[in-house]
Amino acid sequence: MAVVLEMKNVEKHFGGVRAIDDFSVTLDQGKIHGLIGPNGAGKTTIFNNITGIYAPNAGKIIFNGQDITGTPPHRVAQLGIGRTFQNIRLFSNLPVLDNVIIASNLDATYNLPQAFFKTAKYREREKYVREKAMNLLEVVGLSDRAGELANSLPYGHQRKLEIARAMALDPKLLLLDEPAAGMNADESAELVSFVQELRERFAITILMIEHHMDVVTNLCDHVTVLNFGKTIATGTPAEVKSNPEVIKAYLGGAD
Repeated sequence: MAVVLEMKNVEKHFGGVRAIDDFSVTLDQGKIHGLIGPNGAGKTTIFNNITGIYAPNAGKIIFNGQDITGTPPHRVAQLGIGRTFQNIRLFSNLPVLDNVIIASNLDATYNLPQAFFKTAKYREREKYVREKAMNLLEVVGLSDRAGELANSLPYGHQRKLEIARAMALDPKLLLLDEPAAGMNADESAELVSFVQELRERFAITILMIEHHMDVVTNLCDHVTVLNFGKTIATGTPAEVKSNPEVIKAYLGGAD
Protein backbone atom coordinates (compact mmCIF):
# COMPACT_ATOMS: atom_id res chain seq x y z
CA MET A 1 0.00 0.00 0.00
CA ALA A 2 1.33 3.43 -1.00
CA VAL A 3 2.38 5.84 1.72
CA VAL A 4 0.88 9.32 1.29
CA LEU A 5 2.44 11.15 4.26
CA GLU A 6 5.31 10.49 6.62
CA MET A 7 6.32 12.68 9.54
CA LYS A 8 9.68 11.63 10.93
CA ASN A 9 10.77 12.78 14.41
CA VAL A 10 9.14 16.20 13.95
CA GLU A 11 9.58 18.81 16.68
CA LYS A 12 8.15 22.30 17.03
CA HIS A 13 9.21 24.61 19.83
CA PHE A 14 7.66 27.87 20.99
CA GLY A 15 10.22 29.37 23.33
CA GLY A 16 10.86 26.71 25.94
CA VAL A 17 7.66 24.80 25.15
CA ARG A 18 7.82 21.73 22.90
CA ALA A 19 4.42 21.79 21.22
CA ILE A 20 5.43 18.71 19.20
CA ASP A 21 8.09 16.43 20.66
CA ASP A 22 9.68 13.77 18.42
CA PHE A 23 6.44 13.06 16.54
CA SER A 24 6.28 10.40 13.82
CA VAL A 25 3.35 9.06 11.84
CA THR A 26 2.75 7.22 8.56
CA LEU A 27 -0.47 7.61 6.56
CA ASP A 28 -1.38 4.93 4.02
CA GLN A 29 -3.32 5.78 0.89
CA GLY A 30 -7.09 5.72 1.27
CA LYS A 31 -7.06 5.42 5.06
CA ILE A 32 -8.55 7.68 7.73
CA HIS A 33 -6.14 8.40 10.58
CA GLY A 34 -7.26 10.11 13.78
CA LEU A 35 -5.31 12.45 16.05
CA ILE A 36 -6.77 12.67 19.53
CA GLY A 37 -5.68 14.07 22.87
CA PRO A 38 -6.53 16.80 25.36
CA ASN A 39 -6.53 20.50 24.44
CA GLY A 40 -2.97 21.76 24.08
CA ALA A 41 -1.61 18.35 23.12
CA GLY A 42 -0.15 19.67 19.83
CA LYS A 43 -2.69 18.34 17.34
CA THR A 44 -3.36 21.55 15.40
CA THR A 45 0.36 22.38 15.53
CA ILE A 46 0.93 19.15 13.59
CA PHE A 47 -1.53 20.34 10.93
CA ASN A 48 0.21 23.72 10.81
CA ASN A 49 3.58 22.04 10.25
CA ILE A 50 2.22 19.85 7.45
CA THR A 51 0.63 22.81 5.67
CA GLY A 52 3.63 25.12 6.02
CA ILE A 53 2.15 27.63 8.45
CA TYR A 54 4.99 26.64 10.78
CA ALA A 55 8.37 25.19 9.88
CA PRO A 56 9.45 22.43 12.28
CA ASN A 57 12.57 22.85 14.39
CA ALA A 58 13.58 19.26 13.66
CA GLY A 59 12.46 16.26 11.65
CA LYS A 60 11.10 15.74 8.16
CA ILE A 61 7.68 15.77 6.47
CA ILE A 62 7.41 13.64 3.33
CA PHE A 63 4.34 13.87 1.07
CA ASN A 64 4.05 11.42 -1.84
CA GLY A 65 7.79 10.81 -1.65
CA GLN A 66 8.68 14.53 -1.70
CA ASP A 67 10.24 16.37 1.21
CA ILE A 68 7.87 19.27 1.99
CA THR A 69 9.43 20.28 5.31
CA GLY A 70 9.02 24.06 5.64
CA THR A 71 7.33 24.41 2.24
CA PRO A 72 5.14 27.57 1.99
CA PRO A 73 1.37 27.04 2.42
CA HIS A 74 0.44 27.97 -1.17
CA ARG A 75 2.88 25.40 -2.53
CA VAL A 76 1.62 22.72 -0.13
CA ALA A 77 -1.91 23.34 -1.43
CA GLN A 78 -0.69 23.09 -5.03
CA LEU A 79 0.94 19.74 -4.25
CA GLY A 80 -2.40 18.33 -3.09
CA ILE A 81 -3.03 18.91 0.61
CA GLY A 82 -6.31 20.54 1.63
CA ARG A 83 -7.50 21.39 5.12
CA THR A 84 -10.31 22.72 7.24
CA PHE A 85 -9.94 24.69 10.46
CA GLN A 86 -11.15 24.24 14.02
CA ASN A 87 -12.86 27.62 13.74
CA ILE A 88 -14.79 27.76 10.48
CA ARG A 89 -13.20 30.11 7.94
CA LEU A 90 -15.60 31.12 5.21
CA PHE A 91 -16.29 34.30 3.27
CA SER A 92 -19.41 34.78 5.37
CA ASN A 93 -20.95 37.62 3.35
CA LEU A 94 -20.51 35.94 -0.02
CA PRO A 95 -22.80 33.33 -1.59
CA VAL A 96 -22.15 29.66 -0.97
CA LEU A 97 -21.17 29.07 -4.61
CA ASP A 98 -18.68 31.95 -4.62
CA ASN A 99 -16.97 30.47 -1.54
CA VAL A 100 -16.16 27.34 -3.50
CA ILE A 101 -15.26 29.19 -6.70
CA ILE A 102 -12.70 31.30 -4.82
CA ALA A 103 -11.14 28.13 -3.42
CA SER A 104 -10.77 26.80 -6.98
CA ASN A 105 -8.17 29.40 -7.91
CA LEU A 106 -5.68 26.71 -8.96
CA ASP A 107 -8.00 25.98 -11.90
CA ALA A 108 -8.00 29.63 -13.03
CA THR A 109 -5.11 29.24 -15.48
CA TYR A 110 -5.75 32.46 -17.39
CA ASN A 111 -3.68 35.62 -16.87
CA LEU A 112 -4.72 39.17 -16.00
CA PRO A 113 -5.02 40.49 -19.58
CA GLN A 114 -7.11 37.45 -20.55
CA ALA A 115 -9.41 38.12 -17.60
CA PHE A 116 -9.61 41.85 -18.38
CA PHE A 117 -10.58 41.28 -22.02
CA LYS A 118 -12.69 38.20 -21.20
CA THR A 119 -11.00 36.08 -23.84
CA ALA A 120 -12.19 32.65 -24.94
CA LYS A 121 -9.75 30.98 -22.54
CA TYR A 122 -11.03 33.10 -19.66
CA ARG A 123 -14.67 32.25 -20.45
CA GLU A 124 -13.86 28.54 -20.83
CA ARG A 125 -12.01 28.32 -17.50
CA GLU A 126 -14.66 30.35 -15.65
CA LYS A 127 -17.33 27.97 -16.95
CA TYR A 128 -15.26 24.97 -15.87
CA VAL A 129 -14.62 26.39 -12.38
CA ARG A 130 -18.28 27.23 -11.88
CA GLU A 131 -19.41 23.75 -12.95
CA LYS A 132 -16.79 22.12 -10.72
CA ALA A 133 -17.94 24.22 -7.75
CA MET A 134 -21.57 23.27 -8.35
CA ASN A 135 -20.60 19.59 -8.56
CA LEU A 136 -18.84 19.85 -5.19
CA LEU A 137 -21.89 21.53 -3.68
CA GLU A 138 -23.95 18.64 -5.03
CA VAL A 139 -21.59 16.18 -3.31
CA VAL A 140 -21.97 17.93 0.07
CA GLY A 141 -25.72 18.44 -0.34
CA LEU A 142 -25.69 22.21 -0.70
CA SER A 143 -26.41 22.74 -4.39
CA ASP A 144 -29.90 24.01 -3.60
CA ARG A 145 -28.39 26.73 -1.39
CA ALA A 146 -25.72 27.92 -3.83
CA GLY A 147 -27.09 31.47 -3.98
CA GLU A 148 -27.51 31.95 -0.22
CA LEU A 149 -24.97 33.79 1.89
CA ALA A 150 -22.56 31.49 3.71
CA ASN A 151 -23.41 33.01 7.10
CA SER A 152 -27.08 32.10 6.63
CA LEU A 153 -26.34 28.36 6.64
CA PRO A 154 -26.86 26.24 9.75
CA TYR A 155 -23.65 25.35 11.57
CA GLY A 156 -23.45 21.79 10.22
CA HIS A 157 -23.89 23.02 6.65
CA GLN A 158 -21.13 25.59 7.14
CA ARG A 159 -18.86 22.70 8.10
CA LYS A 160 -19.79 20.91 4.88
CA LEU A 161 -19.18 24.07 2.87
CA GLU A 162 -15.72 24.36 4.38
CA ILE A 163 -15.00 20.77 3.34
CA ALA A 164 -16.25 21.53 -0.19
CA ARG A 165 -13.80 24.46 -0.30
CA ALA A 166 -10.95 22.16 0.74
CA MET A 167 -11.98 19.59 -1.90
CA ALA A 168 -11.86 22.30 -4.58
CA LEU A 169 -8.06 21.91 -4.47
CA ASP A 170 -8.40 18.29 -5.67
CA PRO A 171 -6.38 17.15 -2.64
CA LYS A 172 -4.74 13.76 -2.27
CA LEU A 173 -4.63 14.35 1.50
CA LEU A 174 -7.42 16.08 3.43
CA LEU A 175 -6.80 17.44 6.93
CA LEU A 176 -9.98 17.83 9.00
CA ASP A 177 -9.60 19.85 12.21
CA GLU A 178 -12.44 18.89 14.59
CA PRO A 179 -15.13 18.52 11.89
CA ALA A 180 -17.75 17.43 14.46
CA ALA A 181 -17.11 20.33 16.86
CA GLY A 182 -20.41 21.80 18.07
CA MET A 183 -22.51 19.02 16.56
CA ASN A 184 -25.14 16.96 18.35
CA ALA A 185 -25.31 13.15 18.13
CA ASP A 186 -27.48 13.09 15.00
CA GLU A 187 -25.28 15.63 13.20
CA SER A 188 -22.16 13.68 14.19
CA ALA A 189 -23.64 10.46 12.78
CA GLU A 190 -24.46 12.28 9.54
CA LEU A 191 -20.90 13.60 9.40
CA VAL A 192 -19.51 10.06 9.73
CA SER A 193 -21.52 8.92 6.71
CA PHE A 194 -20.53 12.03 4.77
CA VAL A 195 -16.77 11.60 5.39
CA GLN A 196 -16.97 7.89 4.52
CA GLU A 197 -18.65 8.84 1.24
CA LEU A 198 -15.91 11.40 0.51
CA ARG A 199 -13.21 8.82 1.11
CA GLU A 200 -14.87 6.28 -1.18
CA ARG A 201 -15.85 8.69 -3.96
CA PHE A 202 -12.52 10.51 -4.22
CA ALA A 203 -10.16 7.73 -2.98
CA ILE A 204 -8.72 10.33 -0.63
CA THR A 205 -6.52 9.94 2.45
CA ILE A 206 -7.73 11.76 5.57
CA LEU A 207 -5.96 12.91 8.74
CA MET A 208 -8.50 14.06 11.29
CA ILE A 209 -8.39 15.79 14.67
CA GLU A 210 -11.48 14.95 16.66
CA HIS A 211 -12.74 14.95 20.25
CA HIS A 212 -15.97 13.02 19.66
CA MET A 213 -14.92 9.44 20.37
CA ASP A 214 -17.98 8.03 18.62
CA VAL A 215 -16.86 9.78 15.42
CA VAL A 216 -13.30 8.51 15.85
CA THR A 217 -14.48 4.96 16.53
CA ASN A 218 -16.80 4.86 13.52
CA LEU A 219 -14.45 6.56 11.05
CA CYS A 220 -10.80 5.98 11.79
CA ASP A 221 -8.72 3.01 10.69
CA HIS A 222 -5.86 4.03 12.97
CA VAL A 223 -5.43 6.52 15.81
CA THR A 224 -2.52 8.40 17.38
CA VAL A 225 -2.97 9.81 20.88
CA LEU A 226 -0.97 12.87 21.96
CA ASN A 227 -0.36 14.44 25.35
CA PHE A 228 1.89 17.50 25.89
CA GLY A 229 3.26 17.10 22.36
CA LYS A 230 4.31 13.47 22.76
CA THR A 231 2.74 10.31 21.37
CA ILE A 232 1.43 8.15 24.20
CA ALA A 233 -0.40 5.50 22.16
CA THR A 234 -1.12 4.33 18.61
CA GLY A 235 -3.43 1.64 17.29
CA THR A 236 -6.99 0.97 16.26
CA PRO A 237 -9.73 2.97 18.02
CA ALA A 238 -10.55 -0.05 20.18
CA GLU A 239 -6.91 -0.49 21.18
CA VAL A 240 -6.32 3.13 22.19
CA LYS A 241 -9.61 3.36 24.10
CA SER A 242 -8.52 0.49 26.32
CA ASN A 243 -4.98 1.81 26.84
CA PRO A 244 -4.50 2.78 30.53
CA GLU A 245 -2.30 5.78 29.64
CA VAL A 246 -4.95 7.13 27.26
CA ILE A 247 -7.71 6.63 29.84
CA LYS A 248 -5.68 8.51 32.43
CA ALA A 249 -4.56 11.40 30.19
CA TYR A 250 -7.58 11.90 27.98
CA LEU A 251 -10.64 9.73 28.43
CA GLY A 252 -10.97 10.11 32.20
CA GLY A 253 -10.30 7.82 35.13
CA ALA A 254 -11.31 4.16 35.02
CA ASP A 255 -13.62 4.70 37.98
